[in-house]
Amino acid sequence: MIIFPARLPRWLLQPLALALALVVLLFGPDPGSAQIQAHGDLGPGGGVVRSLESLRDLDHQSWQVVAYRQGDAAAKASLRLRLVGYPGKVRLQHPTSLQVRSGRRQWLLADVTLSQPELVADGRAAAAEFDLTPLLVDLDQARPLRLTLAGVFLELPVPPYVVAEWLRLPDWGPADLP
Repeated sequence: MIIFPARLPRWLLQPLALALALVVLLFGPDPGSAQIQAHGDLGPGGGVVRSLESLRDLDHQSWQVVAYRQGDAAAKASLRLRLVGYPGKVRLQHPTSLQVRSGRRQWLLADVTLSQPELVADGRAAAAEFDLTPLLVDLDQARPLRLTLAGVFLELPVPPYVVAEWLRLPDWGPADLP
């Protein structure tokens, strides 16, 4: 049994604090935990590959942010961004374009919600879906983004680690499975 004195000598405190900080840095939690997930058969024409993250807008409302590709990478399938709010707290009108900003650059993503039968049939109207392709084609690196959906939220910050996942979606395939 190790017994620690009630008060450690001053010369021992600094090395202990440094060692503790090093352990936390090396073995602590990952600051960015978005991870690409695959569902279904990833062979030609099948499966869904997605990046799912829960983010908060500037009004502290939670949003599920799902970027996904349906189909294989070789077919250059369309890329979609689905935003899902808490049912009962938000009601989304369609079509409403999503404004995306990064520094001085801006994009306007088309609302494709009405082309998704499961979203049209959902009476809660708490989800919207956008064409993500124009943004990903134009982005050259993972940079922080600011999303604005008129009448719903003024700003939803998207951190670079999430954008990095989105950038990997078009080419992600079975060889990338862990």
